[in-house]
Amino acid sequence: MKVSLVSILLLFVFTGLVYARNISAQNTSLGVASYVQINGKNVEDGMIISSTATGFIPSKRAYDGTIAGVITNHPAVSFQIDTTTGKFALVSSGNSYVLVSGANGAIKKGDLITTSTTPGVGMKVKKAGYVLGTALEDFGPTKSTDVKRIGVNLNIHLYTTQTSVQSHLLDIFNLSAIAAIEEPLSAFKYVISGLVVVLSCVLGFFSFGRVAAKGVEALGRNPLAARMIQLGIAFNVLLTIMITGAGIFVAILILRL
Repeated sequence: MKVSLVSILLLFVFTGLVYARNISAQNTSLGVASYVQINGKNVEDGMIISSTATGFIPSKRAYDGTIAGVITNHPAVSFQIDTTTGKFALVSSGNSYVLVSGANGAIKKGDLITTSTTPGVGMKVKKAGYVLGTALEDFGPTKSTDVKRIGVNLNIHLYTTQTSVQSHLLDIFNLSAIAAIEEPLSAFKYVISGLVVVLSCVLGFFSFGRVAAKGVEALGRNPLAARMIQLGIAFNVLLTIMITGAGIFVAILILRL
């Protein structure tokens, strides 16, 4: 027996799982919302929310890589399977009204918006990192602490700048710092792996350099033993390659743990 899409939608509407609002209403978010429990006090419309190991909380770190979405009191469409009180509608795509401040200066339409150190409040993007979306209107604060709710097109993604070598290096540093904060174990593995590779290369070339220097001295003192000395140097070249290869192998094993 086939069930039409209209029948399914009617079932959802009448069972209270899907809610629709008049999208022409003021401050209505044009996105599909799901209801989540927020850990924190004074949660309000337009707050930026992050997903952490302890649950959903108002974002409180600049360029936060764990952005989950924005709280909205007026979602166009929302899904609520669990009717427990105290939950808030969260949208992660579409257009929504977002709380922003002047922490990074005035905001112009088209500027990228990210999180800030003020819980739940966004700001203009000035460097590489995770962003929430794009501003749909201007905001001209008189001071950095001014806060206003403005329209934002939500598009959570990682942003990198492309201007100069210096900015590229800064982007790499910023992204590395973000990765270290979000996944410290993975960052630690990469650091240890890098040290293993560097140490194996240093050890291999130090050993080869010392033997090569002694070989040249021996060759000068005893030209008749040139073939044996050359074989010894070749053996140490092979040994250097083996030491370096072993270091790379160990580094790969560490990364796979």
